Amino acid sequence: MRKLSFVLLIVVGAMGLTGCQGYNRMVEKQEAVTSQWGNVQNAYQRRADLIPNLVNTVKGYAQHEQETFTQVTEARAKATQTTINPENLTAESLQEYQQAQDQLSQALGRLLLIQENYPELKANQNFLALQDELAGTENRISVERNRFNQLAQDYNAYIRKFPQVIYAKWFKFEPKAYFEATSEAQTAPQVQF
Repeated sequence: MRKLSFVLLIVVGAMGLTGCQGYNRMVEKQEAVTSQWGNVQNAYQRRADLIPNLVNTVKGYAQHEQETFTQVTEARAKATQTTINPENLTAESLQEYQQAQDQLSQALGRLLLIQENYPELKANQNFLALQDELAGTENRISVERNRFNQLAQDYNAYIRKFPQVIYAKWFKFEPKAYFEATSEAQTAPQVQF
């Protein structure tokens, strides 16, 4: 009887120790995803901060493009107002966030196309520097989103493995959503010369 009690005590202790270690790892991985989400938002904020300077530079050369300026300003406002609580990174909330960012990207694309109609703008050093900054920021956004997806995948896989899946359900560790390509990215662009 004493041997059975001793064995049972060892089994319960081992399960408790495994549970504590698993819980702590889930917390670490969840915090890594949350921290990386902050990096993604920081990269998008950098882009949003560059936009007013870019718009003002273009405005100096292209006063007839008011509709484009308005679209960029409205898209920027919507993109900066759309936020997600890192604790609630669901597919739906991430899709809403991404849609706002995509609208801003499209508006920025239209703004950058204006330069084709204004040769003086193409030669403006401020415009060229801002355009380079924007390109660098877009690269940072891509890197940060990729890193976010990697950490979310690591976290999601971890909470689905045994025995963590048990503790994840007990302590309400929910899977994190991923950034996904937009539907437009599924179609190859048509290039005509």
